[in-house]
Amino acid sequence: MLRTASLALFLFAFWLLLSGHYTVWLVASGAVVSALLALFGRRFGFADEEGHPVDRLLSGLVYWPWLAREIVKSAISVTRIILDPKLPISPQLFHTKVSARSPVGVATYANSITLTPGTITVAIDREHDRFLVHALTRDGAADVKAGEMDRRVARFEGGEA
Repeated sequence: MLRTASLALFLFAFWLLLSGHYTVWLVASGAVVSALLALFGRRFGFADEEGHPVDRLLSGLVYWPWLAREIVKSAISVTRIILDPKLPISPQLFHTKVSARSPVGVATYANSITLTPGTITVAIDREHDRFLVHALTRDGAADVKAGEMDRRVARFEGGEA
């Protein structure tokens, strides 16, 4: 029930943010519709742990700024490569281990790799707990292979890694 209430609150806050109109009627209507949508979400299964992972919010407040910093660092690196007349790329296709266990953790890790410029998750092999990753450079591949992002995602997910 807590997850449903949290979903209703998030939906209502999102509605308020997008609406821009704050009359009593519209705010009350938004609250009612948000509550109904959260109840429907619970009934139809998209207000579950995977669809609304509110329990990961606090760990996300640690992970997301780190990810943003990594995205900026990688974007600067890729920009330098693009602007270099010699275009010093060394494409790599490799497998990397996945410590995440939940669907939210696996999706977070795969998307984090893809959001970081110069790397992309090509395939997910849950049977062998690994991703197939393409990196633009050897350094980008080495960063993924080093496993820092994997460890941080495992902590985000609630693990000890």
